[in-house]
Amino acid sequence: MSQGANRRGGNRPGRPAKPARDEARNAAYDLMRAVDERDAYANLLMPHLLRQRGITGRDAALATELGYGTLRGLGTYDEVVAACSDRAPEDVDPPLLDAIRLGVHQLLKTRIPAHAAVSATIDLVRLRVGEGPSKFANAILRKVAGRDLAAWLEIVAPPADKDPIGHLSVVHSHPAWIVSALRDAVGGDFAETAALLEADNERPRVALVARPGRATIDELVDAGAEPAAYSPYGAYLTEGDPGALAAVGEARAAVQDEASQLVALALTRVPLDRDGLWLDMCAGPGGKAGLLDAVAVQTGARLLAADLQDHRARMVWRTTKEAKVVVADGTRPPWRPGAFDRVLLDAPCTGLGALRRRPEARWRRDPSSIPELTGLQRRLLDSALDAVRPGGVVAYVTCSPHLDETRAVVADVADRVDTLDAREFLPEVPGLGDGPYAQFWPHRHGTDALFLALLRKR
Repeated sequence: MSQGANRRGGNRPGRPAKPARDEARNAAYDLMRAVDERDAYANLLMPHLLRQRGITGRDAALATELGYGTLRGLGTYDEVVAACSDRAPEDVDPPLLDAIRLGVHQLLKTRIPAHAAVSATIDLVRLRVGEGPSKFANAILRKVAGRDLAAWLEIVAPPADKDPIGHLSVVHSHPAWIVSALRDAVGGDFAETAALLEADNERPRVALVARPGRATIDELVDAGAEPAAYSPYGAYLTEGDPGALAAVGEARAAVQDEASQLVALALTRVPLDRDGLWLDMCAGPGGKAGLLDAVAVQTGARLLAADLQDHRARMVWRTTKEAKVVVADGTRPPWRPGAFDRVLLDAPCTGLGALRRRPEARWRRDPSSIPELTGLQRRLLDSALDAVRPGGVVAYVTCSPHLDETRAVVADVADRVDTLDAREFLPEVPGLGDGPYAQFWPHRHGTDALFLALLRKR
Protein backbone atom coordinates (compact mmCIF):
# COMPACT_ATOMS: atom_id res chain seq x y z
CA MET A 1 0.00 0.00 0.00
CA SER A 2 1.44 3.39 -0.95
CA GLN A 3 1.70 6.32 1.41
CA GLY A 4 -0.23 8.34 -1.17
CA ALA A 5 -3.21 6.02 -0.82
CA ASN A 6 -3.15 6.47 2.94
CA ARG A 7 -3.05 10.24 2.64
CA ARG A 8 -6.17 10.13 0.44
CA GLY A 9 -7.95 8.24 3.19
CA GLY A 10 -9.30 5.63 0.79
CA ASN A 11 -7.49 2.39 1.69
CA ARG A 12 -6.96 2.29 5.46
CA PRO A 13 -7.12 -1.23 6.93
CA GLY A 14 -10.69 -2.35 7.69
CA ARG A 15 -12.30 0.38 5.57
CA PRO A 16 -13.40 -0.10 1.92
CA ALA A 17 -11.74 2.13 -0.65
CA LYS A 18 -13.72 5.24 -1.44
CA PRO A 19 -15.38 4.68 -4.82
CA ALA A 20 -14.39 6.77 -7.80
CA ARG A 21 -16.90 9.44 -8.83
CA ASP A 22 -18.88 8.52 -11.95
CA GLU A 23 -19.83 11.94 -13.35
CA ALA A 24 -22.65 10.71 -15.60
CA ARG A 25 -24.41 8.80 -12.82
CA ASN A 26 -23.84 11.59 -10.32
CA ALA A 27 -25.43 14.09 -12.70
CA ALA A 28 -28.46 11.83 -13.14
CA TYR A 29 -28.66 11.36 -9.37
CA ASP A 30 -28.44 15.12 -8.72
CA LEU A 31 -31.20 15.68 -11.27
CA MET A 32 -33.49 13.29 -9.42
CA ARG A 33 -32.72 14.81 -6.05
CA ALA A 34 -33.43 18.30 -7.39
CA VAL A 35 -36.77 17.15 -8.79
CA ASP A 36 -37.68 15.61 -5.43
CA GLU A 37 -36.38 18.35 -3.14
CA ARG A 38 -37.21 21.55 -5.01
CA ASP A 39 -39.57 20.56 -7.84
CA ALA A 40 -36.91 21.27 -10.47
CA TYR A 41 -37.81 20.92 -14.14
CA ALA A 42 -35.71 18.08 -15.52
CA ASN A 43 -35.63 19.35 -19.11
CA LEU A 44 -34.22 22.69 -17.92
CA LEU A 45 -31.85 21.43 -15.23
CA MET A 46 -30.13 18.56 -17.06
CA PRO A 47 -28.55 20.70 -19.82
CA HIS A 48 -27.32 23.08 -17.11
CA LEU A 49 -25.75 20.24 -15.12
CA LEU A 50 -23.99 18.89 -18.19
CA ARG A 51 -22.58 22.28 -19.15
CA GLN A 52 -21.59 23.16 -15.59
CA ARG A 53 -19.66 19.92 -15.14
CA GLY A 54 -18.20 19.69 -18.62
CA ILE A 55 -19.93 16.37 -19.33
CA THR A 56 -20.03 15.70 -23.07
CA GLY A 57 -20.34 12.94 -25.63
CA ARG A 58 -21.23 9.46 -24.45
CA ASP A 59 -21.19 10.47 -20.79
CA ALA A 60 -23.71 13.24 -21.48
CA ALA A 61 -25.93 10.80 -23.37
CA LEU A 62 -25.70 8.31 -20.49
CA ALA A 63 -26.54 10.94 -17.86
CA THR A 64 -29.53 12.12 -19.87
CA GLU A 65 -30.84 8.60 -20.46
CA LEU A 66 -30.44 7.61 -16.81
CA GLY A 67 -32.03 10.78 -15.46
CA TYR A 68 -34.95 11.10 -17.86
CA GLY A 69 -35.51 7.36 -18.18
CA THR A 70 -35.62 6.81 -14.43
CA LEU A 71 -38.04 9.70 -13.91
CA ARG A 72 -40.36 8.29 -16.57
CA GLY A 73 -40.23 4.80 -15.11
CA LEU A 74 -40.70 5.61 -11.40
CA GLY A 75 -44.14 4.03 -11.18
CA THR A 76 -42.95 0.71 -12.58
CA TYR A 77 -39.65 0.71 -10.71
CA ASP A 78 -41.23 1.40 -7.34
CA GLU A 79 -43.52 -1.61 -7.79
CA VAL A 80 -40.47 -3.78 -8.53
CA VAL A 81 -38.58 -2.37 -5.52
CA ALA A 82 -41.60 -3.07 -3.31
CA ALA A 83 -41.62 -6.68 -4.49
CA CYS A 84 -37.93 -7.04 -3.57
CA SER A 85 -38.02 -5.41 -0.15
CA ASP A 86 -39.70 -5.71 3.22
CA ARG A 87 -40.06 -1.91 3.15
CA ALA A 88 -42.46 0.05 0.98
CA PRO A 89 -40.70 2.56 -1.29
CA GLU A 90 -42.22 5.49 0.61
CA ASP A 91 -40.55 4.17 3.76
CA VAL A 92 -37.08 4.19 2.20
CA ASP A 93 -34.94 7.29 2.74
CA PRO A 94 -35.50 9.39 -0.46
CA PRO A 95 -31.79 9.87 -1.31
CA LEU A 96 -31.27 6.11 -1.08
CA LEU A 97 -34.46 5.34 -3.00
CA ASP A 98 -33.45 7.61 -5.89
CA ALA A 99 -30.10 5.82 -6.21
CA ILE A 100 -31.84 2.43 -6.19
CA ARG A 101 -34.28 3.63 -8.85
CA LEU A 102 -31.34 4.60 -11.05
CA GLY A 103 -29.95 1.10 -10.63
CA VAL A 104 -33.29 -0.54 -11.43
CA HIS A 105 -33.57 1.52 -14.62
CA GLN A 106 -30.12 0.36 -15.72
CA LEU A 107 -31.01 -3.25 -15.02
CA LEU A 108 -34.42 -3.29 -16.68
CA LYS A 109 -34.32 -0.73 -19.51
CA THR A 110 -30.72 -0.38 -20.72
CA ARG A 111 -28.07 -2.61 -22.26
CA ILE A 112 -25.66 -2.01 -19.39
CA PRO A 113 -24.51 -5.43 -18.13
CA ALA A 114 -26.14 -6.39 -14.84
CA HIS A 115 -22.89 -6.67 -12.90
CA ALA A 116 -21.81 -3.22 -14.08
CA ALA A 117 -25.20 -1.67 -13.27
CA VAL A 118 -25.19 -3.11 -9.74
CA SER A 119 -21.56 -2.26 -9.08
CA ALA A 120 -21.87 1.33 -10.34
CA THR A 121 -25.05 1.92 -8.34
CA ILE A 122 -23.52 0.57 -5.13
CA ASP A 123 -20.54 2.87 -5.67
CA LEU A 124 -22.97 5.76 -6.08
CA VAL A 125 -24.79 4.86 -2.85
CA ARG A 126 -21.52 4.58 -0.93
CA LEU A 127 -20.35 7.90 -2.25
CA ARG A 128 -23.57 9.90 -1.88
CA VAL A 129 -25.61 8.15 0.83
CA GLY A 130 -23.34 5.99 2.98
CA GLU A 131 -21.67 2.64 3.51
CA GLY A 132 -24.50 1.13 5.57
CA PRO A 133 -27.30 1.89 3.07
CA SER A 134 -25.20 0.37 0.28
CA LYS A 135 -25.83 -3.10 1.73
CA PHE A 136 -29.60 -2.58 1.53
CA ALA A 137 -29.28 -1.30 -2.04
CA ASN A 138 -27.09 -4.24 -3.01
CA ALA A 139 -29.65 -6.73 -1.73
CA ILE A 140 -32.49 -5.06 -3.66
CA LEU A 141 -30.59 -4.74 -6.91
CA ARG A 142 -29.37 -8.33 -6.91
CA LYS A 143 -32.99 -9.48 -6.59
CA VAL A 144 -34.07 -7.15 -9.39
CA ALA A 145 -31.28 -8.48 -11.62
CA GLY A 146 -32.73 -11.99 -11.36
CA ARG A 147 -35.54 -11.19 -13.84
CA ASP A 148 -36.02 -9.05 -16.93
CA LEU A 149 -38.66 -6.33 -17.19
CA ALA A 150 -41.29 -8.54 -18.83
CA ALA A 151 -40.98 -11.11 -16.05
CA TRP A 152 -41.27 -8.44 -13.35
CA LEU A 153 -44.36 -6.96 -14.99
CA GLU A 154 -46.00 -10.38 -14.90
CA ILE A 155 -45.50 -10.25 -11.13
CA VAL A 156 -46.21 -6.64 -10.18
CA ALA A 157 -48.83 -5.43 -12.72
CA PRO A 158 -52.52 -6.15 -12.10
CA PRO A 159 -54.11 -8.49 -14.68
CA ALA A 160 -55.27 -6.56 -17.74
CA ASP A 161 -58.61 -8.37 -17.88
CA LYS A 162 -59.49 -7.54 -14.27
CA ASP A 163 -57.97 -4.06 -13.87
CA PRO A 164 -57.07 -2.57 -17.28
CA ILE A 165 -56.37 0.90 -15.89
CA GLY A 166 -54.13 -0.45 -13.12
CA HIS A 167 -52.38 -2.75 -15.59
CA LEU A 168 -51.55 0.09 -17.98
CA SER A 169 -50.56 2.31 -15.07
CA VAL A 170 -47.86 -0.11 -13.87
CA VAL A 171 -46.72 -1.36 -17.28
CA HIS A 172 -46.33 2.14 -18.75
CA SER A 173 -45.49 4.01 -15.54
CA HIS A 174 -48.29 6.60 -15.47
CA PRO A 175 -50.53 7.46 -12.50
CA ALA A 176 -53.88 5.70 -12.81
CA TRP A 177 -55.82 8.97 -13.00
CA ILE A 178 -53.78 10.05 -16.04
CA VAL A 179 -54.31 6.66 -17.72
CA SER A 180 -58.05 7.05 -17.16
CA ALA A 181 -58.10 10.62 -18.52
CA LEU A 182 -56.11 9.67 -21.63
CA ARG A 183 -58.32 6.64 -22.21
CA ASP A 184 -61.35 8.95 -22.23
CA ALA A 185 -59.59 11.40 -24.56
CA VAL A 186 -58.92 8.71 -27.19
CA GLY A 187 -62.51 7.51 -27.03
CA GLY A 188 -62.17 4.60 -24.62
CA ASP A 189 -59.92 2.44 -26.79
CA PHE A 190 -57.47 0.62 -24.48
CA ALA A 191 -55.19 -0.47 -27.33
CA GLU A 192 -54.78 3.13 -28.47
CA THR A 193 -54.35 4.23 -24.86
CA ALA A 194 -51.47 1.78 -24.52
CA ALA A 195 -49.88 3.12 -27.72
CA LEU A 196 -50.20 6.68 -26.39
CA LEU A 197 -48.65 5.78 -23.04
CA GLU A 198 -45.81 4.00 -24.79
CA ALA A 199 -45.17 7.07 -26.94
CA ASP A 200 -45.08 9.20 -23.77
CA ASN A 201 -42.13 7.10 -22.61
CA GLU A 202 -40.08 7.65 -25.74
CA ARG A 203 -37.56 10.45 -25.70
CA PRO A 204 -38.69 13.02 -28.29
CA ARG A 205 -36.51 14.36 -31.05
CA VAL A 206 -35.48 18.00 -30.92
CA ALA A 207 -37.95 19.99 -33.04
CA LEU A 208 -36.92 23.31 -34.54
CA VAL A 209 -38.81 26.16 -36.17
CA ALA A 210 -37.31 28.41 -38.84
CA ARG A 211 -39.09 31.70 -38.28
CA PRO A 212 -40.30 32.88 -41.69
CA GLY A 213 -38.44 35.82 -43.15
CA ARG A 214 -35.59 35.25 -40.69
CA ALA A 215 -34.41 31.70 -41.32
CA THR A 216 -35.15 28.89 -43.77
CA ILE A 217 -35.56 25.14 -43.60
CA ASP A 218 -32.61 24.83 -45.98
CA GLU A 219 -30.41 26.68 -43.50
CA LEU A 220 -31.38 24.25 -40.73
CA VAL A 221 -30.91 21.25 -43.01
CA ASP A 222 -27.46 22.50 -43.98
CA ALA A 223 -26.69 22.66 -40.25
CA GLY A 224 -27.62 18.99 -39.77
CA ALA A 225 -31.40 18.96 -39.34
CA GLU A 226 -34.02 17.21 -41.44
CA PRO A 227 -37.35 18.69 -42.64
CA ALA A 228 -40.37 18.13 -40.40
CA ALA A 229 -43.25 15.94 -41.48
CA TYR A 230 -45.99 18.60 -41.38
CA SER A 231 -44.93 22.13 -40.47
CA PRO A 232 -43.71 24.24 -43.42
CA TYR A 233 -41.28 25.91 -41.01
CA GLY A 234 -40.29 22.85 -38.98
CA ALA A 235 -37.23 20.62 -38.81
CA TYR A 236 -35.81 17.95 -36.52
CA LEU A 237 -32.27 17.91 -35.20
CA THR A 238 -31.08 14.32 -35.13
CA GLU A 239 -28.00 14.98 -32.99
CA GLY A 240 -26.02 17.79 -31.41
CA ASP A 241 -26.85 20.86 -29.38
CA PRO A 242 -29.51 23.09 -30.98
CA GLY A 243 -28.00 26.09 -29.23
CA ALA A 244 -24.88 25.62 -31.35
CA LEU A 245 -26.81 26.44 -34.55
CA ALA A 246 -26.25 30.01 -35.70
CA ALA A 247 -29.93 30.54 -36.52
CA VAL A 248 -30.98 29.44 -33.02
CA GLY A 249 -28.30 31.51 -31.32
CA GLU A 250 -29.50 34.58 -33.22
CA ALA A 251 -33.20 33.89 -32.41
CA ARG A 252 -34.02 33.49 -36.12
CA ALA A 253 -34.91 29.88 -35.33
CA ALA A 254 -35.83 28.16 -32.09
CA VAL A 255 -36.63 24.87 -30.43
CA GLN A 256 -40.40 24.40 -30.75
CA ASP A 257 -42.62 21.33 -30.95
CA GLU A 258 -44.12 20.81 -34.38
CA ALA A 259 -47.72 20.81 -33.08
CA SER A 260 -47.00 24.07 -31.28
CA GLN A 261 -45.97 25.59 -34.60
CA LEU A 262 -49.04 24.31 -36.40
CA VAL A 263 -51.70 25.50 -33.95
CA ALA A 264 -50.27 29.02 -34.20
CA LEU A 265 -50.16 28.82 -37.98
CA ALA A 266 -53.77 27.58 -38.13
CA LEU A 267 -54.90 30.82 -36.47
CA THR A 268 -53.10 32.88 -39.13
CA ARG A 269 -54.72 30.90 -41.96
CA VAL A 270 -58.35 31.71 -41.11
CA PRO A 271 -59.65 34.23 -43.70
CA LEU A 272 -60.93 37.53 -42.27
CA ASP A 273 -62.73 40.48 -43.84
CA ARG A 274 -60.10 42.77 -42.32
CA ASP A 275 -56.91 42.11 -40.43
CA GLY A 276 -54.19 44.01 -38.63
CA LEU A 277 -53.89 43.52 -34.87
CA TRP A 278 -53.16 40.20 -33.16
CA LEU A 279 -52.93 39.20 -29.48
CA ASP A 280 -51.07 36.36 -27.76
CA MET A 281 -52.68 36.41 -24.31
CA CYS A 282 -50.50 33.96 -22.36
CA ALA A 283 -47.36 34.27 -24.42
CA GLY A 284 -44.58 33.05 -22.12
CA PRO A 285 -42.08 31.59 -22.68
CA GLY A 286 -42.53 32.81 -26.25
CA GLY A 287 -42.44 29.93 -28.73
CA LYS A 288 -45.78 30.65 -30.40
CA ALA A 289 -45.29 34.41 -30.04
CA GLY A 290 -41.97 34.17 -31.88
CA LEU A 291 -43.63 32.45 -34.83
CA LEU A 292 -46.70 34.72 -34.83
CA ASP A 293 -44.43 37.76 -34.70
CA ALA A 294 -42.54 36.60 -37.80
CA VAL A 295 -45.73 35.81 -39.73
CA ALA A 296 -47.33 39.11 -38.67
CA VAL A 297 -44.41 41.09 -40.06
CA GLN A 298 -44.77 39.32 -43.42
CA THR A 299 -48.52 40.01 -43.61
CA GLY A 300 -48.43 43.59 -42.36
CA ALA A 301 -50.10 42.80 -39.03
CA ARG A 302 -48.93 43.76 -35.55
CA LEU A 303 -48.68 41.46 -32.52
CA LEU A 304 -49.21 42.29 -28.86
CA ALA A 305 -47.83 39.57 -26.58
CA ALA A 306 -48.75 39.49 -22.91
CA ASP A 307 -47.90 37.38 -19.90
CA LEU A 308 -48.81 37.62 -16.23
CA GLN A 309 -45.27 37.01 -14.98
CA ASP A 310 -42.49 39.50 -15.57
CA HIS A 311 -39.74 36.92 -16.12
CA ARG A 312 -41.85 35.09 -18.72
CA ALA A 313 -42.65 38.35 -20.48
CA ARG A 314 -38.91 39.02 -20.67
CA MET A 315 -38.44 35.64 -22.34
CA VAL A 316 -41.08 36.61 -24.90
CA TRP A 317 -39.35 39.92 -25.51
CA ARG A 318 -36.08 38.12 -26.22
CA THR A 319 -37.67 35.75 -28.74
CA THR A 320 -39.65 38.34 -30.73
CA LYS A 321 -38.48 41.15 -33.01
CA GLU A 322 -41.39 43.46 -33.84
CA ALA A 323 -44.02 42.50 -31.26
CA LYS A 324 -44.98 44.73 -28.37
CA VAL A 325 -44.61 42.77 -25.11
CA VAL A 326 -46.43 43.67 -21.89
CA VAL A 327 -46.91 42.22 -18.42
CA ALA A 328 -50.65 41.81 -18.01
CA ASP A 329 -53.27 39.61 -16.37
CA GLY A 330 -55.40 38.10 -19.13
CA THR A 331 -58.40 37.85 -16.80
CA ARG A 332 -58.19 41.61 -16.08
CA PRO A 333 -56.65 42.96 -19.26
CA PRO A 334 -55.53 46.52 -19.94
CA TRP A 335 -56.58 46.46 -23.61
CA ARG A 336 -59.97 47.65 -24.81
CA PRO A 337 -62.70 45.14 -25.75
CA GLY A 338 -62.96 44.19 -29.41
CA ALA A 339 -59.52 45.56 -30.26
CA PHE A 340 -58.05 42.48 -31.96
CA ASP A 341 -58.65 40.56 -35.16
CA ARG A 342 -56.94 37.36 -34.03
CA VAL A 343 -56.33 36.13 -30.48
CA LEU A 344 -54.24 33.17 -29.40
CA LEU A 345 -55.06 31.78 -25.97
CA ASP A 346 -52.52 29.11 -25.07
CA ALA A 347 -54.13 28.44 -21.73
CA PRO A 348 -52.36 27.24 -18.58
CA CYS A 349 -53.16 23.55 -18.17
CA THR A 350 -52.06 20.25 -16.64
CA GLY A 351 -49.48 19.73 -19.39
CA LEU A 352 -50.53 16.11 -19.91
CA GLY A 353 -49.74 16.54 -23.60
CA ALA A 354 -46.03 17.15 -22.96
CA LEU A 355 -45.16 14.16 -20.76
CA ARG A 356 -42.52 13.05 -23.29
CA ARG A 357 -40.51 16.23 -22.76
CA ARG A 358 -41.21 16.69 -19.04
CA PRO A 359 -40.62 13.23 -17.59
CA GLU A 360 -41.32 14.25 -13.98
CA ALA A 361 -44.59 16.07 -14.74
CA ARG A 362 -46.72 12.94 -14.48
CA TRP A 363 -45.74 12.55 -10.82
CA ARG A 364 -46.08 16.26 -10.04
CA ARG A 365 -49.65 16.75 -11.21
CA ASP A 366 -52.68 15.83 -9.14
CA PRO A 367 -56.31 15.52 -10.31
CA SER A 368 -57.35 17.89 -7.53
CA SER A 369 -55.72 20.74 -9.50
CA ILE A 370 -58.06 20.35 -12.48
CA PRO A 371 -61.07 22.32 -11.16
CA GLU A 372 -58.87 25.32 -10.40
CA LEU A 373 -57.22 25.12 -13.82
CA THR A 374 -60.48 24.76 -15.73
CA GLY A 375 -61.91 27.72 -13.84
CA LEU A 376 -58.93 29.81 -14.95
CA GLN A 377 -59.24 28.49 -18.52
CA ARG A 378 -62.89 29.57 -18.66
CA ARG A 379 -62.12 33.05 -17.35
CA LEU A 380 -59.30 33.47 -19.87
CA LEU A 381 -61.46 32.25 -22.76
CA ASP A 382 -64.21 34.71 -21.79
CA SER A 383 -61.56 37.44 -21.78
CA ALA A 384 -60.20 36.34 -25.15
CA LEU A 385 -63.67 36.54 -26.68
CA ASP A 386 -64.11 40.00 -25.19
CA ALA A 387 -60.77 41.05 -26.71
CA VAL A 388 -61.58 39.95 -30.27
CA ARG A 389 -63.90 41.95 -32.53
CA PRO A 390 -67.08 40.46 -34.02
CA GLY A 391 -66.00 38.38 -36.99
CA GLY A 392 -62.54 37.91 -35.51
CA VAL A 393 -61.10 34.55 -34.44
CA VAL A 394 -59.83 33.09 -31.16
CA ALA A 395 -57.58 30.03 -31.12
CA TYR A 396 -58.06 28.16 -27.84
CA VAL A 397 -55.04 25.89 -27.28
CA THR A 398 -54.04 23.57 -24.46
CA CYS A 399 -51.05 21.26 -24.15
CA SER A 400 -53.41 18.69 -22.70
CA PRO A 401 -55.96 16.33 -24.26
CA HIS A 402 -57.92 16.07 -20.97
CA LEU A 403 -61.60 16.47 -21.90
CA ASP A 404 -62.28 18.77 -18.94
CA GLU A 405 -59.61 21.17 -20.22
CA THR A 406 -60.57 21.01 -23.89
CA ARG A 407 -64.07 20.24 -25.15
CA ALA A 408 -65.80 21.03 -21.85
CA VAL A 409 -64.26 24.52 -21.67
CA VAL A 410 -65.08 25.35 -25.30
CA ALA A 411 -68.65 24.04 -24.93
CA ASP A 412 -69.37 26.78 -22.39
CA VAL A 413 -68.99 29.54 -25.03
CA ALA A 414 -70.84 27.79 -27.86
CA ASP A 415 -73.63 30.39 -27.83
CA ARG A 416 -71.16 33.24 -28.46
CA VAL A 417 -69.16 31.77 -31.35
CA ASP A 418 -69.18 29.89 -34.61
CA THR A 419 -66.87 26.92 -34.14
CA LEU A 420 -64.75 26.47 -37.24
CA ASP A 421 -63.44 23.08 -38.33
CA ALA A 422 -59.82 23.47 -37.26
CA ARG A 423 -58.77 20.53 -39.43
CA GLU A 424 -59.53 22.56 -42.59
CA PHE A 425 -56.70 24.94 -41.68
CA LEU A 426 -54.23 22.09 -41.14
CA PRO A 427 -54.65 20.15 -44.40
CA GLU A 428 -51.12 18.74 -44.21
CA VAL A 429 -51.86 16.82 -41.00
CA PRO A 430 -53.89 13.58 -41.00
CA GLY A 431 -55.51 11.94 -37.99
CA LEU A 432 -56.58 15.04 -36.08
CA GLY A 433 -59.88 13.51 -34.97
CA ASP A 434 -63.52 13.86 -35.90
CA GLY A 435 -63.62 17.67 -35.69
CA PRO A 436 -64.47 20.42 -35.41
CA TYR A 437 -61.47 20.55 -33.12
CA ALA A 438 -57.94 19.38 -33.91
CA GLN A 439 -56.12 17.05 -31.52
CA PHE A 440 -52.46 16.19 -32.00
CA TRP A 441 -51.01 12.99 -30.49
CA PRO A 442 -47.51 11.65 -29.75
CA HIS A 443 -48.37 8.19 -31.06
CA ARG A 444 -50.01 9.48 -34.25
CA HIS A 445 -47.99 12.56 -35.15
CA GLY A 446 -44.80 12.36 -33.10
CA THR A 447 -45.70 15.67 -31.43
CA ASP A 448 -47.00 16.85 -28.11
CA ALA A 449 -50.73 16.24 -27.55
CA LEU A 450 -51.98 19.76 -28.30
CA PHE A 451 -55.66 20.62 -28.61
CA LEU A 452 -56.92 23.40 -30.90
CA ALA A 453 -60.35 25.03 -31.23
CA LEU A 454 -60.89 27.92 -33.67
CA LEU A 455 -63.77 30.14 -32.59
CA ARG A 456 -65.17 33.00 -34.70
CA LYS A 457 -66.94 35.60 -32.58
CA ARG A 458 -70.51 36.29 -33.67
